[in-house]
Amino acid sequence: MPESILPLIPVLLLILAAEFVNGWTDAPNAIATVVSTRVLSPSQAVVMAAVLNIAGALATGTAVAATIGKGIVNPEVITLPVVAAAMLTIIIWSTVAWFYGIPTSESHELLAGLAGAGLAVAGPSVLLWEGWQKVLIGLGISTFLGFFLSIGIMTALYWLFRRTRPALVRRIFSRLQILSAAFMAFSHGSNDGQKFMGVFALTLVLGRVMAKFTVPVWVMLLCGAVMGLGTAVGGWRIIRTMGFKLTKLEPVNGFAAETSGGLAILLASAFGIPLSTTHCINSAIMGVGATRRFSAVRWGVAGNIVMTWIITFPVSFILGYFFAWLFGIIF
Repeated sequence: MPESILPLIPVLLLILAAEFVNGWTDAPNAIATVVSTRVLSPSQAVVMAAVLNIAGALATGTAVAATIGKGIVNPEVITLPVVAAAMLTIIIWSTVAWFYGIPTSESHELLAGLAGAGLAVAGPSVLLWEGWQKVLIGLGISTFLGFFLSIGIMTALYWLFRRTRPALVRRIFSRLQILSAAFMAFSHGSNDGQKFMGVFALTLVLGRVMAKFTVPVWVMLLCGAVMGLGTAVGGWRIIRTMGFKLTKLEPVNGFAAETSGGLAILLASAFGIPLSTTHCINSAIMGVGATRRFSAVRWGVAGNIVMTWIITFPVSFILGYFFAWLFGIIF
């Protein structure tokens, strides 16, 4: 094995470890509602999510991956220690949140971790405003569009089926929810699935394994498989919080939440905007619950989730800065 490849191995392993943790805490977003309504079994939902996450990444280009790889921090200052610092940030913070069953945004951990590590290495000038504009737009899309779109879709469904027997509504949407869950998983791959693929490809460029930034198919397949494995191994904690603790869901509610979340994510992916799929689907679930009645949402659980969202950026930034500073001393 060439000596130039050796430094890449621990960094690539850290990226895959972060992708595995992403499977614990973020990928379950795509299947939580379809499992909680018992339309699909957990094993069926995990297989569907894994396949369609990869399909979403393959079919929708690499605009989001390019934003992560080249648009957040000046690529000239990104080194293997900077990437390693960002990955350690994700692994640590996501594992802590997963332990308490709280869904976190690996997207925001990745962005803040890269920013903190880049700042530790080269100062504020490394942050690229154009990329951060997309991040701020994505924050708005994921938090508000998912919520209000789900309210609109749910209200329309209530009106359309107002004279239909509840048993028939459940039977219809038990079938339709399979399609909406598949759409959500595909959308998740189109945006979130690309992020770690982008970092993996960037690392190969840094190690001079590839001459220019592209995301090969084998990288997509590898990252998608690792994420699916993470969901299968540890995704149940997050599925339980989102699907059972946040609000009571029927198939029609799951259909509305998944459809609105998926539409918001695809809109962002089309413009290369990295957003939090966690924010999207959780906001959508809150929206469908609030449509039934405001008290139908367990706002204490929702508050814990939102508080975790708020502190994720500063905590991840500090961790990224610390690890990059530490690696600078060691190496």
